[in-house]
Parts: sequence; C-alpha cells; structure tokens
Amino acid sequence: MAKRVLFVCLGNICRSPTAHGVFLKRVADAGLQEHIEVDSAGTAAWHTGHPPDARSQAFAAQRGYDLSALRARQVCEQDFYTFNYILAMDYANLDALAQMQPADAPATVALLLSFAASHVEEVPDPYYGGDESFHCVLNLVEDASEGLLQALREKG
Repeated sequence: MAKRVLFVCLGNICRSPTAHGVFLKRVADAGLQEHIEVDSAGTAAWHTGHPPDARSQAFAAQRGYDLSALRARQVCEQDFYTFNYILAMDYANLDALAQMQPADAPATVALLLSFAASHVEEVPDPYYGGDESFHCVLNLVEDASEGLLQALREKG
C-alpha cells in the first residue's frame, strides 16, 4: 500500500506547493511513484482553485521543479484518514491541524522540518519577502525532502 504525504501551509500557494513539487520530483527520481503519493493543501480557503504564486513557480522552475499543474485546496477532515503523514510548514499550521484532526484519525501530523538536517523548525512564509525568501524556502524544503524520503524508505 502506498504511503501518502500531505504538505500544509496557510494558503497553499507558496510553501506547501513548493514542498509538494520538490518531494514529488524526489519520489519520481527515486522511482517510488508507485509507493508514495504526494499532495498539498492549506488550512485556509482563500486561494482554493488557484495555481501556486508566480514567484514560487519561477524559483522552483530554476531548480527543475514544475509546480504549474498544482491548484490550491483546503485541508478537510477526510485528509486525516487518507494521508499517513500531514506535514505542516510552521507551528501555527501545526496547531490548526491538531485542532482539526479527529480523535480516531490515524494520520501522523508533524512539522516538515522535523525531517531536515538543519536545526530550523519552521519554513518561513515568503509571500511578503523578496527573492531570498523563496530561495530559503526551497533550501529548507529540499533538505527536509531528503530526510523524509529516507524515513519513508526505512519504514518500507
């Protein structure tokens, strides 16, 4: 049975689609598409149906990640039953997920960067930042993606 991973930020237009695209490519490069499914969502519904932020798409494309097919959606209760891992970009979204998670839902809810080698805990929101903010998000997400992929391999 495939492992399912959901990346979550607030609006699902910058950080979580970046994580979605980066991890999807890592999974494909490892030949594990049959074993690992990837999605992203936001805790808020402001951008539902919209593509990722143009800056997120542009900076991701510079590193070989294509986010163009992704569309924002809001986390729903069913996600806690569908996904094995629901990974938040920051503590605010982690808290929102913890409040939403039904008591009997089996999903593991954690911070994405708990899988990273760096000692940073949160992926900062680049929305109001400059170019460096988007590079920072990519660096952190790439680091965590390696650790997450390794952890999923170890769990079979």
